[in-house]
Amino acid sequence: MKFTLSWLKDHLDTTATVDEIAEALTDLGLEVEGIENPAAALKNFVLGKVVAAEKHPDADKLQICRVELPGGEDQIICGAPNARQGITVVVARPGTYVPGPDFTIGVGKIRGVESHGMMCSERELGLGDAHEGIIELPSGEVGQSFADWLAENDPAKVDPVIEIAITPNRGDALGIRGIARDLSARGVGTLKPLAVNSVQGGYDSPIGVEIAPDTRDGCPIFAGRLIRGVKNGPSPDWLQDRLRAIGLRPISFLVDVTNYVTYDLNRPLHVFDADKVAGNLRVHRAAGGESFAALDDKEYALEKGMIVISDDNGVESLAGIMGGLDTGVTEETTNVFVESALWNPVQIALAGRALRIHSDARQRFERGIDTDFVTTGLQIAVRMIVDHAGGDASKMVIAGATPDNSRAYRHDPKRVTKLVGMDIPAKQQRETLDRLGFRLDGDMAHVPAWRSDIMGEADLVEEVARVASLSKLKGVPLPRPEGVAKPVLTPMQARLSKARRTTAALGYDECVTYSFIDAEAAALFGGGSDATRLENPISSEMSHMRPDLLPGLLRAAARNQARGAGDLALFEAGHVFFGGEPGEQRLAVAGLLTGKTGPKDVHGASRPVDLFDAKADAEAVLASMGAPAKVQILRGGEGWWHPGRHGRICLGPKKVLGVFGELHPKVLSALDVKGPAVAFVLFPEEVPLPRQNGAARAAFTPPSLQPVERDFAFVVDAKVEALTLVNAAQGADKALISDVRVFDQFQGGSLGEGRKSVAITVRLQPVDKTLTEKEIEAVGAKIVDKVAKATGGELRG
Repeated sequence: MKFTLSWLKDHLDTTATVDEIAEALTDLGLEVEGIENPAAALKNFVLGKVVAAEKHPDADKLQICRVELPGGEDQIICGAPNARQGITVVVARPGTYVPGPDFTIGVGKIRGVESHGMMCSERELGLGDAHEGIIELPSGEVGQSFADWLAENDPAKVDPVIEIAITPNRGDALGIRGIARDLSARGVGTLKPLAVNSVQGGYDSPIGVEIAPDTRDGCPIFAGRLIRGVKNGPSPDWLQDRLRAIGLRPISFLVDVTNYVTYDLNRPLHVFDADKVAGNLRVHRAAGGESFAALDDKEYALEKGMIVISDDNGVESLAGIMGGLDTGVTEETTNVFVESALWNPVQIALAGRALRIHSDARQRFERGIDTDFVTTGLQIAVRMIVDHAGGDASKMVIAGATPDNSRAYRHDPKRVTKLVGMDIPAKQQRETLDRLGFRLDGDMAHVPAWRSDIMGEADLVEEVARVASLSKLKGVPLPRPEGVAKPVLTPMQARLSKARRTTAALGYDECVTYSFIDAEAAALFGGGSDATRLENPISSEMSHMRPDLLPGLLRAAARNQARGAGDLALFEAGHVFFGGEPGEQRLAVAGLLTGKTGPKDVHGASRPVDLFDAKADAEAVLASMGAPAKVQILRGGEGWWHPGRHGRICLGPKKVLGVFGELHPKVLSALDVKGPAVAFVLFPEEVPLPRQNGAARAAFTPPSLQPVERDFAFVVDAKVEALTLVNAAQGADKALISDVRVFDQFQGGSLGEGRKSVAITVRLQPVDKTLTEKEIEAVGAKIVDKVAKATGGELRG
């Protein structure tokens, strides 16, 4: 939204500078995106006087002019037909940038004669389209800045232009009067009263209007007036200057009036050439398939249900968006029908999007305009037309009625302190709402018709706070109760936070992916059923709730690999879903590794990641969440894990804390991931809570006696799992045996077919006395006996 300073002052009585206004607007929420100051671009141009003009000896259309300038006379070659002795001109001296042709003036030779500058036209200075001759000024002193001369004699030419960003809820700020109202509420100036001098109608309009019964929800009111005998043509200079300043091209007075009222008062209008209208105008819904030639010289095929304005010849206007070419006004137009109506914002937005038409009218109607200003805006436009283009106006014809959108909300001054934390006096709050157009009746604030965004008490608080300036909001600490505060986080929140921090510390990058995935990816991980299907998905690629975190991580890995990043460590924490009802979800933490590990030694060597990298990281994250140190690693993972290269981390066969391992090649192929890839998925809710809650750690009591280690090598059947052997050895003496580790495995050779050797180290930790050799041997015998019973194995000779 653009406007000039003088245009703003038509509505706001203020002495504030452009910078002060810009600062206030941004603070009010109408962010200033830029300020164009034409005077700054013209400050280097000076006034000069032509004291002599002679014909160029080698060119018929060029003259050698002697121009009086501040430093004396200079010679300038000029080809303008009006260059002559005695006129005051605008001069660009060498080194001056000229915005029109976009170059910097220098000393040059034209047909062998030196020229020290240029006498400028309006187009060369960016002040208009005139280029037939150079600017002739009726007054001015030699050496005076042209910008200063314009400020005194033609201020519209150097009027600063302010551009602001309008948020979707502030449709009222799409009119300059609405902007002035906000500034008035801030105290930057005083809002001037709006003058409405209606033209008395002298006859009944021969063009009638009606609204089809099925369209009244889309057009509550439609009004118009006929004006006979108008003289269309170029708009007055002041109107053309204002439209050009905000980026609009002046077309003709009748069209320019509608653009002016649209930007000035946020009241879109349309003018029909009355002589081209056949019969009456009717507002109705399109049947679908009608062809409509719009004012943008494009042909549109209308869809069923779009609101249009038709006469006996067919569709003449797309309601609230754009008029039709067939009934558009031209220079020859003498009779016009001026229309003002109210349109449903949602239906206007849908039609505009479907046809991809962007117009100033659509922008305003779909954001909501003043519902009580339909006939008033029409009267203002008719007065402008009659005053400048002449003509006799008819009485107003109206179909429908102004809708009753009145509403009021309770205004409690204490709510501002409660919701925003600002201490604003009640009197100041009431004054603010009054200046914004609210009608206060006791403790009730009646919302003005132009503020469709005000829908509750909290919105009243917002208005008071933003006008008072949210920049004045100071941070105030919450009252702190005496004593030690209770923990803010629940045990599960604290556990999840520790898991995130630990995983990130291990070198993983956290991802946040959608909870919705496509059916194919969901099926790969045991999901994709109707129970987790979305009724209204964002897209076909987000049709189901995710059954696991790994699909999102694998998709992220595939995107990174496609861009050349192969060594990845990604993790995510969030919920996964196995049903569509409350409670049918669980919390998970997942990590994914692809490519190679980082440097592991001083030589910078690396190796491909394997399942033991995932196992080590999973154990570290589980430890941070408080999981027991002694767990079981069991097989039996789901089908998306490699059948022989994964493990379930369990506390017993039914208590699964997580899964780690290599992902199945078929899954990687389906998701375009270059393998191998290893991962872990942990379930924080399955980790048992500690029996005693508290922030303090248990006292560290290191053993006072030296531990003893003994190695054993057992020959067992090749199908026996190492874990079975370890658990058997661990159970030989739970009081003394603190740790059992596998350090070697051998298969084949002298052992024979189907046999293998597993070597373990058993650590004995005495508690109250040093162990004797006899006691150590007794424990060793128990270990051999337990392993033999559990696995059928025997000591290797």
